[in-house]
Amino acid sequence: MSSAVHMDGASVGWDYPVVDGITIDVPAGSSLALIGTNGSGKSTILRTLAGLLPPIGGRVSVLDGPPGANPARVAYVGQFHPQGFVLPLRVRDVVAMGRYPRLGLLGRPRRADADAVDHALGELGIKHLADRALRELSGGQRQRVYVAQAIAQQADVILLDEPASGLDLSARTLLRAAIACEVDRGAAVLFATHDLGDARTSDQVMVLAGRVVSAGPPATALSRDAIIAGFGLVLEEFSDGGPIALDPGHAHGHHDDHDHGAAT
Repeated sequence: MSSAVHMDGASVGWDYPVVDGITIDVPAGSSLALIGTNGSGKSTILRTLAGLLPPIGGRVSVLDGPPGANPARVAYVGQFHPQGFVLPLRVRDVVAMGRYPRLGLLGRPRRADADAVDHALGELGIKHLADRALRELSGGQRQRVYVAQAIAQQADVILLDEPASGLDLSARTLLRAAIACEVDRGAAVLFATHDLGDARTSDQVMVLAGRVVSAGPPATALSRDAIIAGFGLVLEEFSDGGPIALDPGHAHGHHDDHDHGAAT
């Protein structure tokens, strides 16, 4: 398999390194979970791969070029999204924006574009919200809309920063299935998470704590020692012996992915 994302001894950050010595290969048709607490470097790595931050050192390539060189082939969903809109954009309109990199400024949407939008709405379970105004939705529903926008792009590399934030259990299940579908399509999917259950579904895991604690397949990267180093706390174990960790920064979080009475 070809390498969609390659980092060799890379350092990422701003005026100073946030994470040093990152070495990883993510082939096309595979997934990588970046796991750690808030401030561990997950978002910085994704922003670097998206071309929003220049790498500080080492080698970083995305689709055999520098980060940001192929925007039409890379989809990025950050943690923060604009809340105010002059126009009352519908959910379908926002998801359709994922097709813009392929269409260009003057391109007219075709049947294939509409099909890609419908597919993405279905993957995230939000077809029933397609004609709702984005500003009317809960935070969890908006999160699904932005992930659907990335899926509609049909990119070769998909970068998702805490995509499960604010999602309830059923929505998280849909998200996992959507990521698996994109991997099956041949995309490389890299996502940040603080949830070990999500990380264990990926092909590779990188545990971060302002440094690379461990990296590799979940069975080896998510060892007890790595989780203690990354999170500082292990509460209990899965039935198969795998550790469950609690990120203290998320211990009192809540889900707000509600439909506000919308029909499903």
